[in-house]
Amino acid sequence: MRRYSAFAIAREAARHHLGWERAWRSPAPKARYDVIIVGAGGHGLATAYYLGKNHGIRNVAVIEKGWLGGGNTGRNTTIIRSNYLQDPSAAIYEKARSLYETMSQDLNYNVMFSPRGVMMLAQTQHEIRGYQRTAHANALQGVATEFISPRRVKELCPIINIDGPRYPVLGALWQARGGTARHDAVAWGYARACSDMGMDIIQQTEVTGIRREGGRVVGVDTTKGTIGCGKLGIVVAGHSGVMAERAGFRLPIESVALQALVSEPIKPVMDVVVMANTVHGYMSQSDKGEMVIGGGADGFNNYTQRGSFHHVEETVRALVETFPIISRLKMLRWWGGIVDMTGDRSPIISKTPVEGVFVNCGWGTGGFKAIPGSGWAMAELMAKGHSPLAEEFSMTRFREGKFIDESVAAGVAH
Repeated sequence: MRRYSAFAIAREAARHHLGWERAWRSPAPKARYDVIIVGAGGHGLATAYYLGKNHGIRNVAVIEKGWLGGGNTGRNTTIIRSNYLQDPSAAIYEKARSLYETMSQDLNYNVMFSPRGVMMLAQTQHEIRGYQRTAHANALQGVATEFISPRRVKELCPIINIDGPRYPVLGALWQARGGTARHDAVAWGYARACSDMGMDIIQQTEVTGIRREGGRVVGVDTTKGTIGCGKLGIVVAGHSGVMAERAGFRLPIESVALQALVSEPIKPVMDVVVMANTVHGYMSQSDKGEMVIGGGADGFNNYTQRGSFHHVEETVRALVETFPIISRLKMLRWWGGIVDMTGDRSPIISKTPVEGVFVNCGWGTGGFKAIPGSGWAMAELMAKGHSPLAEEFSMTRFREGKFIDESVAAGVAH
């Protein structure tokens, strides 16, 4: 694989850009792999990458029924933060945030990481107490956050209205080293690095069955034939329950649509990410000038990726009060992603009842920010059978009552 650099750009410019290689190979599947990862989204590709980089396991196939990064990886609002309350959550999200900081250099691919800072508005007295508690917990966890005043909120985001009639801004939990990254570029960068290590990325191929012998996985049935494997990782987000059923076990998750939209592009007006959990809306501005807006998940199980009007209406209505400037903007695009939700709104990174089968799911509305940390932990679990980052996220915690309840702790799991 040729390295990308300023010199490479100059060289190809002189050649009219006719010498660029494909970023990754699209080979036919082999008869057998040491490891098969089902799902070529960010989490699946990161798992494959860290299997190769950290553990030397490179006879790996990543199988995707659609196209690479075409699921939730390409359907989110790109927020990156690690200021969670519970210790296991803070550990894995902080690992992910720190890996994002050097990801462009590590992958030799510009993922456009922007540490612009993330603020979570406190608009009730209850939220003030909750975020101050989180700031203290983060200090003990080694996560750099602070609770800031309304005046400081206004300095960081001049377009915000801190004196809203229903929900005035009373402060905010501020993480200066949080931010955003380009979602597609994260998937593409991991895919390019995996391909360079000799791994096979097999797109437009659906896994239709999972083969077992003596309680152990031995391969998968696909639309391109049967492929053998020693270990299998299921990393398919909202379709995790479907794949688990094919493997012969059930998962404590449900799938719902999470919706987002972007406005028409405008000149730069904000350079931070703002989350308003009381009114349940969050917003940032993309490099192209679009206002990227997200809201809540549907209250009913579904697999639609179209979104529903009432959520857009509720989200925009709430944000207009906090950001009056957006009331005159037109909506440009609107979409939904299928998110997998657990009862405690924390992920599952775990062994399963089938030997050799591992599952990574349940990220709900916070999956993008966790991609590198999730892949690191999943790869370690698959390679060694144990990972300190994944230990508390075992699927057995629901049977044992050891919940990691971020929905109560944070008020929202975004």
